[in-house]
Amino acid sequence: MSVPAEPYVTADGRQIGDVLMEMRNITLRFGGVEAIKDISFDIREGEIRAIIGPNGAGKSSMLNVISGFYHPQEGEVWYKGAPRPSMKPYEVARMGVGRTFQNIALFEGMTVLDNVMTGRLTHMKASLWEQAIWWGKAEREEVFNREQVEKIIDFLEIQAIRKTPVGRLPYGLKKRVELARALAAEPSLLLLDEPMAGMNVEEKEDMSRFILDVNDEFGTTIALIEHDMGVVMDLSDRVVVMDYGKKIGDGTPDEVRSNQDVIDAYLGVPHE
Repeated sequence: MSVPAEPYVTADGRQIGDVLMEMRNITLRFGGVEAIKDISFDIREGEIRAIIGPNGAGKSSMLNVISGFYHPQEGEVWYKGAPRPSMKPYEVARMGVGRTFQNIALFEGMTVLDNVMTGRLTHMKASLWEQAIWWGKAEREEVFNREQVEKIIDFLEIQAIRKTPVGRLPYGLKKRVELARALAAEPSLLLLDEPMAGMNVEEKEDMSRFILDVNDEFGTTIALIEHDMGVVMDLSDRVVVMDYGKKIGDGTPDEVRSNQDVIDAYLGVPHE
């Protein structure tokens, strides 16, 4: 049985909720290589939790463990107070875990609207026959899902491109469309893998604003990987730091910023 953790209050006085997901002594190996080495940390309801570290630290591997793409050889993933069994990614998605990818994974030939609609698949319960003739339950679902998608499109300010094929969009807008698709699934936990990689300053400012708005207005818990330390320190309630597959820091942005192990890792201090 999981023991409830003490309430956590952020530096600005905002109280974060109970533990939503907990990684317990996670070890992940690929052959003889340990990508993740005995790492534990939690993600609390309503927070923005950053996972940072130098290239090759194991951050994306950890995100893939959380989303069910990888299954650790040791340790447990706890979700909503119970151990999560080994599951496929679509099963994890149905539990309320959504994500975006480091390399954009959209349908280039489809419109923005159709791409975002694919995020509603986990909410579609009509049978194949009902969908084929667009009758009854399928018709009601389609109308409702389109209404939900249009709200997200308005929220992320992409109305003007809703009927544009994604392949024609600039990089920054593609990133926003991918965020929209992830939000369409109404996740309890949203995983963002380098949401601002390759963006210019203005695009980063826009994406930062949307991430904060998603967290504030939807109450969505967010775990993100990001290399821009300015963004991480501004957005995050708590930060976990990885290096060579190990956890070397965990705490508030200020605590992590002053952690000597973290400073050494980012300055490239040689390991013994």
